Amino acid sequence: MARDLSDPGQGLLDFLTERHLATLTTLRSDGSPHVVPVGVTYDHATRTARVITSGGSAKARHVRDGQQRVAVCQVDGRRWVTLEGTAVVRDDAASVADAVERYARRYRQPRENPARVALEITVDRILGNV
Repeated sequence: MARDLSDPGQGLLDFLTERHLATLTTLRSDGSPHVVPVGVTYDHATRTARVITSGGSAKARHVRDGQQRVAVCQVDGRRWVTLEGTAVVRDDAASVADAVERYARRYRQPRENPARVALEITVDRILGNV
């Protein structure tokens, strides 16, 4: 059963630092879901999730085209968490560097990508079972 985890405990925060991939769901212009695997980081203090991607990716394009409601879901067996919120595309050097550094701490240093952007998600709902 899903629980509203808007006030998460340490178990949730720990789960969001373990090395797991997640899925990011964005919406196409026709409203259909576009679901892709991603690495994600979460900053509880600012309730911000970040996904790095290429600026020309479908996920970045969907957000730029106004489909800003997104969901990131991480699953490990019976444990799962979904972060829902509103995304923006950040392409300034400081925001991208910050997102890359956070990604590198959780996963590994990503390959170079001069077209990289960061999807910055302001999380307004957290659901899960951890």
